[in-house]
Amino acid sequence: MIDMEETAVKFSAPQNELKYQIQLNELEAILLDLKVKVDELQKENGQLKRENNQLKRMPLFVAVVVDVLKNGEIYLRQQGNNQEYLTLAPEELRPHIKQGAKVAVNNALSIVKVIGNIYDSRVRVMELEESPDISYAQIGGLVEQIKEVREAVEYPLTRPEIFKRVGVEPPKGILLYGAPGTGKTLIAKAVAHEAKATFIRMSGSELVHKFIGEGAGLVRELFQLARERAPAIVFIDEIDAVGSMRTNDGTSGSAEVQRTMMQLLAEMDGFDNRGDVRIMAATNRVDMLDPALLRPGRFDRLIEIPLPDLDSRLEILKIHSRNMHIEDVSLEIVSAMTEKATGAELQAICREAGMMAVRREAASVSMVDFTIAVRKVKLDKITDTRMYT
Repeated sequence: MIDMEETAVKFSAPQNELKYQIQLNELEAILLDLKVKVDELQKENGQLKRENNQLKRMPLFVAVVVDVLKNGEIYLRQQGNNQEYLTLAPEELRPHIKQGAKVAVNNALSIVKVIGNIYDSRVRVMELEESPDISYAQIGGLVEQIKEVREAVEYPLTRPEIFKRVGVEPPKGILLYGAPGTGKTLIAKAVAHEAKATFIRMSGSELVHKFIGEGAGLVRELFQLARERAPAIVFIDEIDAVGSMRTNDGTSGSAEVQRTMMQLLAEMDGFDNRGDVRIMAATNRVDMLDPALLRPGRFDRLIEIPLPDLDSRLEILKIHSRNMHIEDVSLEIVSAMTEKATGAELQAICREAGMMAVRREAASVSMVDFTIAVRKVKLDKITDTRMYT
């Protein structure tokens, strides 16, 4: 009898242990679920507290620092209503408060924090984050023109000690002009690649806007950004869109373009110090530009980008065909056949010759392909000329 009871106790012990283990696992799972719910409720509680504090907090107003006075007072102008007033700033904020900075003020007109300058999104995207993969070695010909560009734009930023030693002030800006496709924008890309400076590029048409004062404000913010990012280079492509000769035709559109151009003139050579900012511009119609834009002090150098000569055409053809599989092709003959062709047209000839070889599924490009490509590009050029005459 005693043996049977002992056997029953021994048999039931593992079953009880398994049952308790299952109950323990279930309780641990419930505890884990409760912890997750507690975390979610704590996050929700924190979010509600932040929203509650935000609702309780007094609103802040944005003002611009007009001047910092010697007695420590800050001269502010509130944005929107243009009210002006004097106030004081906390000791920890004073080193960060400068003329032109934007600050947040409360109802008591006390400075709470420094916001800094906020730029239009259209201005921010003009700053080049990555430099183009174009070097001076990839530009055929234009040796003298590239030398002048480097002297006027790149060297004052990369080797300013030379100008200080000689005691000469470097040119403030250069204008590249010439026929379409001669390489003006390509030179600007090479400068952006080589110069160790912030490169800000834009098109003249981006400064022409519908509303009064918008284009002038964009120019002002553009140069303010360049001064903050100095050393910097500002490149304005197709500047004739905003810098053409002033006329009095009485239209509001023309008046707005002129307002934008006058702001551009003031930024290029006004009372404000432009700092370590160089200006490049490019145009196909230099004859349309206003004389005030072309005078020394704004554009100190006017550099003509001519059509490539025989040697330059050969160099350009070598650059654009260096990755092509060429068989029995004399680039000297091709360059002689392409008189008065621009660099862009020579690139198009190399591309068309390659497409001829692709069309006939050949392994390489032949002289016949180049000859047909020259005729095709020349014919397209003649056709385009007749369409616009």
